[in-house]
Amino acid sequence: MKIAILDDYQDACRTLTAWQHLAGHDVTVFRDTLEDTDALVRRLAPFEGIVLIRERTRFPAALLDQLPNLRVLSQTGKAGPHIDVAACTRLSIAVVEGSGSPYATAELTWALVLAAMRRIPQEVANLKQGGWQQTLGTGLRGRTLGIFGFGKIGSVVAGYGKAFGMNVLAWGRAGSLERAAQAGVTCVQSSAELFSRSDVLSVHLRLAPETRGIIQASDLSLMKPTGVFVNTSRAELIAPGVLAQALQAGRPGFAAVDVYEEEPVRAANHPLLALGNVICTPHLGYVERDGYELYFGAAFENIAAFAAGQPKQLANPTYLEHRR
Repeated sequence: MKIAILDDYQDACRTLTAWQHLAGHDVTVFRDTLEDTDALVRRLAPFEGIVLIRERTRFPAALLDQLPNLRVLSQTGKAGPHIDVAACTRLSIAVVEGSGSPYATAELTWALVLAAMRRIPQEVANLKQGGWQQTLGTGLRGRTLGIFGFGKIGSVVAGYGKAFGMNVLAWGRAGSLERAAQAGVTCVQSSAELFSRSDVLSVHLRLAPETRGIIQASDLSLMKPTGVFVNTSRAELIAPGVLAQALQAGRPGFAAVDVYEEEPVRAANHPLLALGNVICTPHLGYVERDGYELYFGAAFENIAAFAAGQPKQLANPTYLEHRR
């Protein structure tokens, strides 16, 4: 099968043990991200299979309709709203999806929590410029960690908070509250209580129509002036523009962000990058070798199974009714 792997910024795929699953296939790796539909059509037209690295490239119907050779999209992790699955089904394109580990993102989340609370990036920059102890950080023990969305990643982050001696609160949908209660985590009565009580508030929600823009300016305004807002999930969970405005207004006082509405962020053209009270990282949550082996191992196995006529892990099993 003629396969394309998109958006492999570091050219990491070829270095993985998982690469062996693609033996015998004609594989092309692209390291850049294209957003123009016409450019994507020209690039992708020859390929029968495409491996997607998370949501780095969108596949709406307008693009899919112009890829007549495409037979399968293999998603690292779960297929999300960046793929028009209904259009894939209509066009008899299989969408196969895999799984990953919550630990890489949870660990990055905790690194950001520590960095923000202790002002580590600021002090590193100050030291390189000849400064010495320019800020006064804040410890974690005895303070309150709020978890918005108690799923796989949120539950791991809650465990880290407990290990650091923090008081952990949770809020979310019924399933989140049930899981939090089973884990011995205090469930608050409302999102307003979570935002107002948390010294650190970390978001761990999946992006879906009902969660898009779920965090509004009114929520952020409830946070403490000393509070830290952490988002390693999805930027679109926050209403457009309100995080930068809230940080400029001083509630919350700080933020640590790993995700953005449009990625990759080019140069210093994002409003958060201009603020001194924000730590910004380039969507590193799942970007580490063990996590890549899991994500790509599943994605490569799935596309190889499809090529062998044994499709599995289908996000659209009814594509078979339109099979060409």
